[in-house]
Amino acid sequence: MVRWLDAEEQRVWRAFLEADQRLWDRLSRELDERSGLSLPEYEILVRLSEVPERALRMSQLADRLVHSRSRLTHTARRMEQRGLVRREACPGDRRGVLCVMTDAGWDELVAAAPVHVEGVRSHLFDQMTPEEVAAFGSAMAKVAAHLRET
Repeated sequence: MVRWLDAEEQRVWRAFLEADQRLWDRLSRELDERSGLSLPEYEILVRLSEVPERALRMSQLADRLVHSRSRLTHTARRMEQRGLVRREACPGDRRGVLCVMTDAGWDELVAAAPVHVEGVRSHLFDQMTPEEVAAFGSAMAKVAAHLRET
């Protein structure tokens, strides 16, 4: 038996869909206009900046970003052409490929980070009370955990 959404659940679902798309579009546009990075490129650089030697296997990077491997490969290729990352063989594993942030990639990330953080703050967190932020974080963590497990 289908458990249909009630009116309130439908309202929340549609608000979520609209907010998610509008937020992604706005953050993408602002980042591109002010830094020249796309949001996926920025997220790749962020993830690489958080690990030792700024290097991750492509498969690990795809998992952390929740991207398909082919999508990541395409984006990494564009970034490599611009000198932001380089791809190299994993030591001791001929099948594995590392994505490594270059110094130019680091410089781009440092320049773009204030633009991104300003956008996230003004378009998301400044629109909520501290209690709403806590509830939102708790709810999204539960959803993410459920989807990781299934």
